[in-house]
Amino acid sequence: MVEPLSVIPLLVILCPALAAPLILLSSKHPNMREGWTIAAGLAMFSLIYSMIQRVLSGDVVDCVLFQTMFLDSHSPSGYLEIGFRVDAFGLIFALTSSSLWILVSFYSIGYMRSLREHAQTRYFFCFAFAIFGAIGVALSRNLVTMYIFYEILTVSTYPLVIHDQTEEAISAGRKYLAYLMTAGVFFLFGVIMVYILTGTTDFTAGGIEELSALAPTHKLILMVVFFCFLLGFMKAAWMPFHSWLPTAMVAPTPVSALLHAVAVVKAGVFGIVRIVCYIYGVDLMDSLGLGLVLASIAGFTMIVANLFAIAQDNLKRRLAYSTINQLSYIILGAALLTHDGIRGAMMHIPFHGYMKITLFLCAGAIMVASGKKNISEMAGIGRAMPVTMLAFSVGALGMCGIPPVVGFISKWYLCLGAYQASQVYSPVMIIFLFILLIASLLDVVYFFPIILVAFFKEPEDRDELMRIKEPSPFMVVPLAITALFSIIFFLAFILRPIGIVSPYIDVISLHIYDLVRTAVSGLALGA
Repeated sequence: MVEPLSVIPLLVILCPALAAPLILLSSKHPNMREGWTIAAGLAMFSLIYSMIQRVLSGDVVDCVLFQTMFLDSHSPSGYLEIGFRVDAFGLIFALTSSSLWILVSFYSIGYMRSLREHAQTRYFFCFAFAIFGAIGVALSRNLVTMYIFYEILTVSTYPLVIHDQTEEAISAGRKYLAYLMTAGVFFLFGVIMVYILTGTTDFTAGGIEELSALAPTHKLILMVVFFCFLLGFMKAAWMPFHSWLPTAMVAPTPVSALLHAVAVVKAGVFGIVRIVCYIYGVDLMDSLGLGLVLASIAGFTMIVANLFAIAQDNLKRRLAYSTINQLSYIILGAALLTHDGIRGAMMHIPFHGYMKITLFLCAGAIMVASGKKNISEMAGIGRAMPVTMLAFSVGALGMCGIPPVVGFISKWYLCLGAYQASQVYSPVMIIFLFILLIASLLDVVYFFPIILVAFFKEPEDRDELMRIKEPSPFMVVPLAITALFSIIFFLAFILRPIGIVSPYIDVISLHIYDLVRTAVSGLALGA
């Protein structure tokens, strides 16, 4: 059932939008400025969380901002509507982004103050607009709304990438814009073509029927439009359009966390899953052969990105290539076109977010406390910073798919999805099961040496190590929380079937499993 109007999605969007100018007005009062950031984050998360039960009960929370002059065959009013529609899949992304924004905001306070960073007001202002764009993407009712907020996300994160204002940072910013603004052109072309072909841009569970009806006569056009969308979502950093992401690691660590776990890259993979499941649909993807093509791109990216990661000594760059690899897990899950594959892809969006943000927050804590950026310099640092490195170890285990961290759950479903694809579509699809296993093994190859160096390798200068200690609680507490939740999500999955404190488990796991189940069931997948 679709409710005629709800103001809650608008209030959600207004939280960061109103916080941004208040941050500017409070530039001479740091405590007040950062207070607006935290207050907006808490309010936004509370509003998003309040919609969970309504969505799980079958409601779609609808909010129309305005109508355009263009006609829309799916709209009750007959006109193209700009606004928000909150479904289960969008709520998964919104919950992930809003909850992590709170933690990254606290972390940013400690990081910025510890390093006495310049332009802190600009930083928090752009941070607010970045989450404004990300949440807008998550809650968009159609491609037009998504495009608007997708471009807001690109523009608002550019000042964050060039925050240091060094020659290297400016160069990285140019590259960032060159890739993502070009991507926006392809995205816009795809939106226009879908509207021309179908008369609508609304997201529809299972795909737009009018688009499927064109398959027999417009196969080539539909394939071209799909690749325009794929290029439009370069934020997903699939190869060979990935190099902007490692380059952007010149940004401050909280920005890297924002790029990799909260907003930018998640918007990219979220958009690809939206196109596969809510614009084209599984049946059309299969009939056009696009599932196999997309899975091949994802599989190639996973393996090659891992090989690049192994060669990196700089910790943030190693984590950047790890992100490229992990994003392609999500793309591969959608490309498998199976029930468990898509379930695994949707789960990996929040689970990767929590694990990867843990890793980046730990990298920033190490840099602030010791000044060390390269793995080869971190011998014994686990003894000086035990909380930080234990949290890092949790995130690393999860990335490798090792229990009791939640990465095991999403990777398990992805593997099941690959097996299903080999049974439903073609035996050749079994190769993607082996790619998943090989990629996970390569994760071990470049994550475990970091843990070994930190805890078991003797430092060259013991006196220097003795001077290193954990940074500000503003930094340590958020990374400890994200690491803890990476384990809690796993325990929630294990404990729910046997009914142990199930109401509390649903609350602390943000109802993610229920939302994923609702989203996948809405797609009416046969496999």
